[in-house]
Amino acid sequence: MNYQYPIDFSWETSETVDVIRFFQCVEQAYEKGIEKEILLAAYKRFKEIVPSKSEEKKICNEFEESSGYSTYRLIKKAIESTALKVKG
Repeated sequence: MNYQYPIDFSWETSETVDVIRFFQCVEQAYEKGIEKEILLAAYKRFKEIVPSKSEEKKICNEFEESSGYSTYRLIKKAIESTALKVKG
C-alpha cells in the first residue's frame, strides 16, 4: 500500500478509525474477498459519518484515484449479490 486514506480532520478519532476500517474492508474485498455482511456494516458506519452523497463521492474518488479500488462498484455489487462473500 503506497497511498494514504482520505481523511477529514474534523472527524473525531473514532470516526476516522471507522472510515479507515471501511477502506480496509474495500481493500480486502479486492485482494482476497470479504464477507458481504462485514463490508455492508462498515459501509453503513461510513455513511453515518459521511451522510452527504457529494462528500461520499469526493472521498471515495480520492480513495479510488490513489488505490485503484472502486468503492461504488464494490458496494453496488455487494448489494445486488446473493453470495455471502464479495470479491472486487
